[in-house]
Formats: sequence, structure tokens, C-alpha cells
Amino acid sequence: LCCFQLYGYCYQDSNDIPDTLTTITELGSPLEMIQLLQTSWEDRFRICLSLVRLLHYLAHSPLGSVTLLDFRPRQFVIVDGELKVTDLDDASVEESSCTSNSDCFMEFPARNFTLPCSVEGRCQSMNEKRNLYNAYRFFFTYLLPHSAPSSLRPLLDKIVNATGNHNKHGNANKYLALELSPSPSVNSEFTQKCVKSANTQYRRVPEAHIPDENYRCWPSYHHKGCLLSVFDVNEAIEICDSYSQCKAFVLTNQTTWTGRQLVFFKMASNHIVPDPDKITYVKVTD
Repeated sequence: LCCFQLYGYCYQDSNDIPDTLTTITELGSPLEMIQLLQTSWEDRFRICLSLVRLLHYLAHSPLGSVTLLDFRPRQFVIVDGELKVTDLDDASVEESSCTSNSDCFMEFPARNFTLPCSVEGRCQSMNEKRNLYNAYRFFFTYLLPHSAPSSLRPLLDKIVNATGNHNKHGNANKYLALELSPSPSVNSEFTQKCVKSANTQYRRVPEAHIPDENYRCWPSYHHKGCLLSVFDVNEAIEICDSYSQCKAFVLTNQTTWTGRQLVFFKMASNHIVPDPDKITYVKVTD
């Protein structure tokens, strides 16, 4: 689930290129951080969730604790909305040897850490904590807090701080697995967000759609229109009321990976067409 799926391989030994191994893997999209920051928070949360699963797997792999020595965005791809590692050339299962705590010094551009030296002469959890801090500085610190729902920000701040501070959280991967991976509090607060209905009145038009009259908003699931996820009609009304150009919205039968419904927001309702899979709400003006 965390690494590229291998579909097959072919070994070929020729005079021109000896010892050649060709692998066939699943197709993934290169990870571009600027593009990720322009996507919805819900999609970025999904990427962070898959990264947490990867961290847990690396810390408890059948080979032991594995560290990615070149832990940077270019080593990852996006497959069906989830993060997967594609380059394992720099993976290592060797925990650093030591004679004292000073030998277990980890240096990063922004801060440094010193881990305890075990009685066996190995730096305790160095592989796991190197992965964790790199995940913090390359991914979590950018993707989790940016445009997050206000109700989740205290929890997300705690998660980000846990990944960036090894001293307060001795087993931060376990902490992350409890807080983020099962995501009970995140799903209950984000997926089930319910807002008060606005005073604006809307006329409900069942089995109807507005094919045109699009405007752009951010973040949007559609690059030529304003397509956002909502929990219910009340949240759609709140969003429409927050945009001066919004005069109507269309509920689709599509949902995001967390179960939130996708809604098109429109700047007019002059042309409404029949569509059995959609419901249109038109703002009533005086």
C-alpha cells in the first residue's frame, strides 16, 4: 500500500548491456508541492494520512526499522490520491552504532537532536525518527495546517508539533497512528461539519442542472469552475452566500473519499436543464 506496486520484471543479459533488470510498476504522478498546495485540504489530508501509514510500515517492516536516507518529495508519487514511495535505492535497515549519546546526533537544517545510546550499542529509534522529522519538514508542516478547517486546527497543531519535536513524544509514530491514521476525531469533526442555515432563501429544483454559468474559486475540484465538497445543504448555502457572484448551486451524486458531497456553484440560473442525478438550488432575490 505504501510503495509502488510491482507488476512484473524481466532479466536480460546481453553483450551490449550486461545484467539488465527491467521492472514494470503501476503508474503514478510526480509530486509537485506547489500543485498540492492548490488542492483542497481534504486531498492534502489524504496524502498525509498515506504518509503516516508509510512511516508506520517503515518503522515495523519485516526487515526491521527502515530509514529513507534521501527522504525528499522527488522520491514519491501520487497514485489514486495517495502518496507512495518510488525510489528505495537509498533505504537502509542499519541503526547507527554508538558508545555514548553524543554518537547519536542527528543534524538537520533547522534543528538538531541527540538520541539515547542503548546498552546494545545502537542509537535508539534513529531510523524511525529520521523518517519522522523529514516527513515533518517536507510534508506535514506545509500540507496539514494550510487552509485547514478551523475546528481541526488545535488537533493539527498538536500533530505537527509531535512530528517536529522528538523530545516530547518518544514514540511519535505511535502518537500519529492514534491521532491521525484511524482519524476518529478528524472524520467526526470534518466529515460531519454542520453549519447554521443562512437567512438567504433558496428555491429547490429537483432533477435539474445548470450546465454553464461557471466561475472559478479556490480550492476547487474543477479547474474551470467552482466545485467544492460540503456536508449538507446548509454548508452549501453558507458557501454560496460567501461568494458575491454565487446565485445558485447544484448538488451532484458524487462524493469525496471522506463521504462529503461535491457541489457546483454557479453565477446565474438562466439555463436549467433536466438531470435525474442532480438537484439545483437557486437564490431567491427580492
